[in-house]
Parts: sequence; C-alpha cells; structure tokens
Amino acid sequence: MSSEDHSEALEAVYAAASPEQLAGAYADWSASYDHETLSLGYALPFVVTSWLARHVPKEAGPLLDAGCGTGLSGPLVKALGYGELEGLDFSAEMLAVAGARGGYAKLTQAELGKTLPWPDGHFAAFFSTGVFTEGHAPASALDELVRITRGDGHAIVTVRDTVLEAQGFRSKFLQFERDGRWTAVEESPPFRAFAIAEPDVLVQAFVFRIL
Repeated sequence: MSSEDHSEALEAVYAAASPEQLAGAYADWSASYDHETLSLGYALPFVVTSWLARHVPKEAGPLLDAGCGTGLSGPLVKALGYGELEGLDFSAEMLAVAGARGGYAKLTQAELGKTLPWPDGHFAAFFSTGVFTEGHAPASALDELVRITRGDGHAIVTVRDTVLEAQGFRSKFLQFERDGRWTAVEESPPFRAFAIAEPDVLVQAFVFRIL
C-alpha cells in the first residue's frame, strides 16, 4: 500500500459517519493496518502500558482492552505479568488479527456506545487507546465501560484533542466526578499519537479510579 493509499484508508476511518461505515473502513484496512500505522510510528497501544503498570497492580484481576483492534497491546500486557486480559472490538476482521497475535484470554465483538455483554463490576480495569477520536466511539460509551468495572478499579483512556471538548468527553469526565462514579487520578499533557508522521494528531491520556 502506498502512502497515498494509506492516507485514503486513514481518512476513510476518520470520515466514517456511522458504525457500519467505520466497520467497512477497518475491514478494508485490517490486513495492512499494523504495517502501515507502525511505519508511521503509531505508539498508543504501547505507551498505554506505562499508565497501566503505574496504576493497576498485576494481581488486580481481569482487564479489558476496549477497542483492541489488531491486539497490539495484548502481548505487552501479558509480558508485564498481568493475568487475564480480554479484548473488545466491533470489527471481526481486526479481532481475527488480534486472535492470531495472542495475549488475550477472550475476544468479544461488540460496539462501544451500546450495552456490553458483561455484568456490573466484572473487570478490575479497562484501557482504551486510539478509540476516542474522530468518527469513533462516543463519550457515552464510557457509561457501559464504567458499569462493568469494579469499585476501586481503574479507567485508562486516550482522547484526541479535537474531540475532547467538542464531543463531550471533558463534560462526561466531570459528570462522573460529580455523580461519584469515579475520581481523577492523572491527566497527561497533549502528546503525539504517531512518533514519526501525523504531527497534528495529538491526544491526552486520562486515568480515573472507579468509586
């Protein structure tokens, strides 16, 4: 795939106006996604392990990689000594790649923003990187993710700068604090999602403790 093709693939993902369009864009991109994004220095699946290791004990319990895509984080989380890790993504094609990569005890196809197939308080923590961005999961997806995470557990998310305020993520964070659903633990300054290319794609990382 050429750099022009890659740009078209990335633009198709960002421009998706519905879950169906997004699923189609990722299905088309799944076979070359890792090679293309990593050649641009895509770092989020790897840097999230820093916040995970800093805040979540290895013996905490099951973890959820929410929006795991091709599963780049899975083997690294496993290498850090964490136990059961599950992955969630809406793209069957991306989950197939994640399954071949290893690192996940279970993979589930489901859509963030809708009801998730786990009971209240099932996970000790969830992390989600590269998901809360343009054309992707809405801020309302956090309601279900928090529901399935136990009290005193953790939420670790990255949010694109262009949607943090405009699509209600900051408001959702503050609402959860007012409602006593979580408390803020850490907020990073903006940083590049891609170490080599796409210098304008900035994200922040947020860590919350579930109450």
